[in-house]
Amino acid sequence: MRLLKRSAESAMILLAATLLVALTAGPMQAQSAGEPPQAQAPEPPPQSQAPPPSYSPDQLDKLVSRIALYPDPLLAQILAAATFPDQIPDAAKWADAHHYLQGDDLARAISADQLPWDPSVQALLPFPSVLDTMASDMNWTSDLGNAFLAQRQDVMDAVQRMRQKAKDYGYLRSNAQVVVGGGPYITIDPVDSAYVWVPAYDPLIVFGPPRAGFVIGGAIGWGFGINLGVAFRPWGWGYTRFDWGAHAVFINNAPWGRTWANRGFYAHPYGGGVRRWDAGRQAESHRLIPRSPEERRAPREGRAHPEEHHR
Repeated sequence: MRLLKRSAESAMILLAATLLVALTAGPMQAQSAGEPPQAQAPEPPPQSQAPPPSYSPDQLDKLVSRIALYPDPLLAQILAAATFPDQIPDAAKWADAHHYLQGDDLARAISADQLPWDPSVQALLPFPSVLDTMASDMNWTSDLGNAFLAQRQDVMDAVQRMRQKAKDYGYLRSNAQVVVGGGPYITIDPVDSAYVWVPAYDPLIVFGPPRAGFVIGGAIGWGFGINLGVAFRPWGWGYTRFDWGAHAVFINNAPWGRTWANRGFYAHPYGGGVRRWDAGRQAESHRLIPRSPEERRAPREGRAHPEEHHR
C-alpha cells in the first residue's frame, strides 16, 4: 500500500511538472516552429516627427504664382503667416470687420483685443484683402505654409523663377510704387518702406508671353496700398526682408526659423509687447463694420478702396 501511495504521489508530481513546462515553453516552441510573434501596433508619431511633404518644382511654381510679384516685405509676412493656416479664417473675419481702422488706431485695436493668433498672422491684419484671399482657398494656403516649412529654399527659388518670367516678358518693372532689382536675384521693394502696395494680376497672363496687341503696362495693377508707420514695427514691418542668396527670411530683423521639425514649439522673437494671447481672453471693444462689395472688389482689381463714411 505504501508503495502504491508513493507511486501515485510521484505520478501527480510528474504530471504537474509536465503541465508547468508546457505552459511556460509554449510560446518559445511556437516561435521555434517558425510562427512570428504578434507585433504590437506602433504608436502614431508626434507632430514634429510626421514625414514632411514634398512638392515638385512645377507644383511650387504654381503655389507661389499668386504672390510671387508681391513686394518682398509683404511676401515674407504671407509665407510666415501661411504656416499657421488654422488661424487664417478667424483673422480674415477680424480684419474684415475692422477694415475701417487705419494707422495707429488699427495698431491699438490689434493690441487691445488680445488676439489669439501668432504675430505673423496679426501682421497681416492691415491687409483684409490678402487675408481674404488666403481664407477663401485654404487648401492653397495650407500647401503654401507646408511647403515653406519643409522646402524653404525651393519655395524661394520658385519665387525667383516666376519673377524672372514676368520680368523677361516685360510685365515686372520699376514704377512709382516699387523698385524692381535686377540681379543676381530679383527683388521687389516699396519705394516708401512705410507704404506697402498690393499688386493685382492674373498669373495666367504675367507668366506667359504677351498676346498680340496686349498692353503690357496694364497687366499688373498697383493702385492699392496700405500705410504702415511706426506703430506696426513691433510686427516686423520695416524690418522684414529676404536674403535670397542665403535662402533666409528676416522678420523683425531676426531669421525666421520655423521649420517642419520645430513647428510645434518654435516662437519667433518679436518683442515690443507683441504676443499671442490665450484663446478666450479677447476683449472686443470696437465697432464691427464688414466691407461692402465695392470695398472688396477694389483691391482685387488693383484700385484704391473707396472713401468710407461711417457714423
